[in-house]
Amino acid sequence: MNMAGPLPRLEPPAAVFLARHGLSDAGLEPLPSDASPRSYCRVVGEGKLLMEDRTDPVGYGAFIRLARHLNSLGLSAPRIYGSDPAVGLALIEDFGAGTYGRLLAAGHDEAALYELAIDALVRLHSHPDACKVMVPSYDLEMLIEEVSRFSHWFVPELDARIDIGEFDAGFTAMWRQALAPLADAPKTLVLRDFHIDNLMLLEGRPGAAACGLLDFQDGVAGAAEYDLASLLQDARRDLAQGLEHTMLERYLAAVPALCGTRDDILHRYHLLAAQRHTRLMGQFIRLMRRDGKAGYLSFMPRVSLQMQKALADAGLARIADYLDAKLPGWRDAGRRLTTLS
Repeated sequence: MNMAGPLPRLEPPAAVFLARHGLSDAGLEPLPSDASPRSYCRVVGEGKLLMEDRTDPVGYGAFIRLARHLNSLGLSAPRIYGSDPAVGLALIEDFGAGTYGRLLAAGHDEAALYELAIDALVRLHSHPDACKVMVPSYDLEMLIEEVSRFSHWFVPELDARIDIGEFDAGFTAMWRQALAPLADAPKTLVLRDFHIDNLMLLEGRPGAAACGLLDFQDGVAGAAEYDLASLLQDARRDLAQGLEHTMLERYLAAVPALCGTRDDILHRYHLLAAQRHTRLMGQFIRLMRRDGKAGYLSFMPRVSLQMQKALADAGLARIADYLDAKLPGWRDAGRRLTTLS
């Protein structure tokens, strides 16, 4: 859909903002929205996007701050050409349409794209200044709040008779014990949504800079393996047979020793994958029930299987047994819940 034409079609703050940057006569093309409160319009022919986020000043500020920080690390976030936090507007670099998701659907070399993404993570996790930016700590309390979404949103869909408070108390107690060792993990900047819809191929840029980064405003300081799990155990798609293992080996061969031993990294990888999948099982229900966004339910069968495998790989049999006892049918529920209304 195109929305070309004079700026009076815009609300006054946006018209004034663009005029201030010499774009009074620019045509605008709205881009599809996602689960975030931000909206984007392509400034046609200018290589720029107009970003608007009036409802989340914290997220807006984090986007601007982290975009500049990631660029300073030699990675590729959209450059910021202008910003006005008072009205939630920014003029940012347009990376085009080459997201990993679109490229993979068009038959692009899967291994090459994932190698590039791994190289970007290695650069981030190896950089001594990665955490030198103001972000929240991805601490135990935040991790526990996230898995608690499973209790409060997923569980009631299976059995409305369950005492959620009692279930959640037992559930989070076991997760608290399982996740406690992460307190001693080396910390880096964690982007949190490092997956195919937020990665872009930027032709002509050298090395890891060819991997464009989007949707990083929720970045935190935490264990590096979270983004690794987001990439290699993606809710959106199944990787080719053996590719997850190959990419893990590429990562392990490149990260510095300060990131930990091979066994430590792999354990944190499986543990954080299990935590992420558990959160998403509740998050997708919440997006549908609270926000009217039912499209994410289509990912639930895959995430359910990923959650079960990650619990096993991380040695979290006690949590799986608890679910089997308290929530019969949870293993097959992902497929059934795709048709919620």
